[in-house]
Amino acid sequence: MSADHNLSLIATTAFGLEKVVARELQQLGYTEQQVENGRVRFSGDAAAICRANLWLRSADRVLVEVGDFPCTDFGELFDQTAALPWEQWLAADSQFPVRGRSVRSTLASVPDCQRLVKKAIATRLQRIYDQDWCPETGPEYTIEIAVVNDRALLTIDTSGAGLHKRGYRTLVGAAPLRETLAAALVQLSYWNRERPFADPCCGSGTIPIEAALIGRNIAPGLNRSFAAEDWPQIPAAVWSEARTEARDLIPPPLPIRMLATDIDSRALRLARPHAEAAGVADDIHFQTRPLAEFSSSRPYGCLITNPPYGERLGDSDTLQSLYGDMRRAFGELEKWSLYVLTADPQFERHIERKADRRRKLYNARIACTYYQFYGPRPPKRTGEPPTDEASEQTGE
Repeated sequence: MSADHNLSLIATTAFGLEKVVARELQQLGYTEQQVENGRVRFSGDAAAICRANLWLRSADRVLVEVGDFPCTDFGELFDQTAALPWEQWLAADSQFPVRGRSVRSTLASVPDCQRLVKKAIATRLQRIYDQDWCPETGPEYTIEIAVVNDRALLTIDTSGAGLHKRGYRTLVGAAPLRETLAAALVQLSYWNRERPFADPCCGSGTIPIEAALIGRNIAPGLNRSFAAEDWPQIPAAVWSEARTEARDLIPPPLPIRMLATDIDSRALRLARPHAEAAGVADDIHFQTRPLAEFSSSRPYGCLITNPPYGERLGDSDTLQSLYGDMRRAFGELEKWSLYVLTADPQFERHIERKADRRRKLYNARIACTYYQFYGPRPPKRTGEPPTDEASEQTGE
């Protein structure tokens, strides 16, 4: 495969974030795409693998599609898999572990599907390279067999560790929000680098850090490595060019420092080094402060938060106290746009306020709702062109 060869690529994502990822790909210039449940298909060359891994904020992984075909029996799975051009990617000594999943399909045994796909690929490679076995001592290419509704999709994972692993979160707190979801919450809001930002329940700082990365236009994967960096099909120069491009696009620090507060000082002791590792420590002011005392002197802004809920709260009295504090804090932010992710279906009733919009999202496997309360549009500054506030919300 040459570096400029056009590839069929897939960005996988959590359910509910497909349009967010599609918008990110469009901004990268990959407009030829197809949005499906849990994934966005797009086309690109080897550089697209590098740029998508470096830049996608809300995707889980970037995959190369090798084959996609209907399949209802194991013989068909073996034959179709063995007919695919695996040698375009796998050398005679390549490692190729196989992971799998099956959803609503006749081939329900995932271990059997994995073993059969492994055998079919090995059979083809042994024939192509005229060898009796596959030593698997070279670079690793993780294969996935996904059988959904009796259709098999065979892909190679280019990312390695999931894209939520940015590299800055080295200390682990209680029930952290995944970075990809935190980035999506920001991208689904009206916030931009010119507006005040606040998170009054910031915990270990994931939402403000991801917001700062967005405001600073820092590629989230800039400080980590990817599986495809070991592949000879993608020259090291292509990765180097992609990283140089990303570094050159970083603007100056935010004009307005972000505010991130929490009652838990232990969580903030994790947040500060994480912000430092992400390169945004100077863009965020972390402060130990209970929600009941949260306030801002700025008339307009965006508040985005993931307050504790369920088992994290402990008892109903704590829950009612939290909602009381939230009602008071929200009441003082009359012109702010407010965004809250919670698994509590009675959230609007508790805070006595109806959301302008609700969006179903998943925090890990927990079904949540993203409640969005829109404030008025801030007044335009002199000489600023007119804008439509609603058009600024990404992912739509």
